[in-house]
Amino acid sequence: MVISSSSGKNFSSKNSPWLNLEAGTTAWEDFSPSDQEAIVRHYSPKIRIIALRMKSKLPQNVELGELISAGSLGLVESLGKFRPELKIKFETYAENRIKGAMLDELRRMDWFSRGLRQKVKTIENSIREIEHETGEKPTSAQIEEATGFSAKEVQQGLEALQNQLCVNLDAFNDNIPNNIDPQLDDEPFQNTLFQETVDKVADLIDNLTPREKLVLSLYYGEELNMKETSEVMEITEGRVSQLHSQALKKLRKMFLEKYSTEP
Repeated sequence: MVISSSSGKNFSSKNSPWLNLEAGTTAWEDFSPSDQEAIVRHYSPKIRIIALRMKSKLPQNVELGELISAGSLGLVESLGKFRPELKIKFETYAENRIKGAMLDELRRMDWFSRGLRQKVKTIENSIREIEHETGEKPTSAQIEEATGFSAKEVQQGLEALQNQLCVNLDAFNDNIPNNIDPQLDDEPFQNTLFQETVDKVADLIDNLTPREKLVLSLYYGEELNMKETSEVMEITEGRVSQLHSQALKKLRKMFLEKYSTEP
């Protein structure tokens, strides 16, 4: 099979430069400029796929182009730092660095519009009040009735709240288990392995109670301290600390039950 790059250079499936990169037979800096271009173009579609997936879960004010631009920088960085001897596939490694670069960009920008931020706060307040009155997790219909928002607005606000927390999940790195090799300290591969852990933890958050999710959102997403979190939630600092510890304990337990390979 013959593959053509944008420069018109043909590659057989056996001597494609990206295969040499994967195998470790040629380092990124040793490729010719045309081969480097071919490698970048080969992996570039992955950037758009990841950006589209992420964009579908974010507010409309986040531009797809901003995510793609950040992801492109992540791809280029991964090409220069890839180490095949550590037995991690480049595509897996690059995907995590691309996603990480996009999340870094989201952290830098104020990706909540002013209107959406106010909706999220209103929804958070309603969740607290309903939970306090009923002792149960509120339904979307209950939130709609309490806030006067449409079903679409409530769904958008809940998704924004969830994504805000996921973007900041790595803030509690030390609170979740991992199998990262200590010899890889400060290596880009550690970031890849940790990002995989973060993705797994994000899937478990829906199993927490509304108050537990709210504490994590305020503490890690809004970066409030315990006192500020207690004031927002109208509970004591001791209760905030209890909910915080309780949420992390639950996440750790669920993580171990679902992903642990230990006997």
